[in-house]
Amino acid sequence: MEAYLEVFSSLPGVVSLFTLVILELVLGIDNIIFIAIICGYIPNKNERKKARTIGLMLALVVRVILLSFISFITKMTAPLFMIGDSPVTGRGLILFGGGAFLIVKTISEIYHKFKISDKEESAKSREMTWAAAIMQITLIDIVFSFDSIITAVGVTADNPNPALALATMIMAVVISMFGMLFFAPYVSDFIEKYPTIKMLALTFLIVIGIILVVEALEDAHMLHLPEGINVKTYAYIALAFSIIVETLNIRLRNVKARGGV
Repeated sequence: MEAYLEVFSSLPGVVSLFTLVILELVLGIDNIIFIAIICGYIPNKNERKKARTIGLMLALVVRVILLSFISFITKMTAPLFMIGDSPVTGRGLILFGGGAFLIVKTISEIYHKFKISDKEESAKSREMTWAAAIMQITLIDIVFSFDSIITAVGVTADNPNPALALATMIMAVVISMFGMLFFAPYVSDFIEKYPTIKMLALTFLIVIGIILVVEALEDAHMLHLPEGINVKTYAYIALAFSIIVETLNIRLRNVKARGGV
């Protein structure tokens, strides 16, 4: 308990906490989008809300559990075995598996969307129970949580007090998760209301999946990105720009529909 109170006892502690909360919120965007899209296939609105809340709470639980095994997590960056001259780590395997799952799952969703639009499938064929949705959400939560924890460890690596660093990470995860719980319904409603935004969100998830695979290949020294290049940052900027442009297009269409143009 003292470690948690100590976070607020100094300016560096508060700054570190604030930085981590912002990072966790940003890194949680892809998690929110995935949960919003999966929950959109649940026909009952009350069950949809329940699945979304449980999905995000599971993400919180997974993150706290991973933080409890922080020493084990940091060791997962060590090579498990070699493929030729390429070292394969636990982190690399998780990122590659999660990225591949995200790519295949999202491409499948886009494919079926076209099938439904062409009347070759019914929308009911894509409906799922909240329990099935939770299973998929839990799987992707593990991948996103692992990436999130590795980032948090990197931010607090210079802290000489391990207990204080752990307290900062746990508090940041809990605060950011409550922020995600607050924003998730609005994100879900926005994505469901506008089909073009939903397609944009799906393509963004493909990009995130590719980035996870690229990070896994880089982790195994099979791929080398220029130093200082953070691909995920560019992906988030591209998403933000695309959403702004599409929001303006939606606004323009609404004005035209009212006879304003």
